[in-house]
Amino acid sequence: MKIKSFLELSDVKTIAAAAEAEALRNQWAVTIAIVDDGGHLLWLQRLDGAAAISSHIAPAKAHTAALGRRESKVYEDVINGGRVSFLSVPGMQGLLEGGVPIMKDGLCLGAVGVSGVKSSEDAQVAKAGIAALEM
Repeated sequence: MKIKSFLELSDVKTIAAAAEAEALRNQWAVTIAIVDDGGHLLWLQRLDGAAAISSHIAPAKAHTAALGRRESKVYEDVINGGRVSFLSVPGMQGLLEGGVPIMKDGLCLGAVGVSGVKSSEDAQVAKAGIAALEM
């Protein structure tokens, strides 16, 4: 039997604060979502000025990254590469860059999804949040 790490509320708050700081530093109005390893929402924060739709997109990106245990950009690249049938994968909705898994010792603890600016900038905010964890 293996012992598994998991995100605690203090971890979630650390990620959220660092992601928010990165977004504010760049004057990006985004929504930040943090999920556990099963894709279940732990945190949702919509910064002032973020589009309402981003509150749906950010959790979807996080969910996809957590379940797939890889950045959601991988799926966007697969689809853009011509494998459009991948759009029919059940349960995967956030197939755009901006979802980043939180990995420790080869295991996924959850993911951060961000939406509101360019996809690469969304990913930058998510990665800044994750980097704040001292793993």
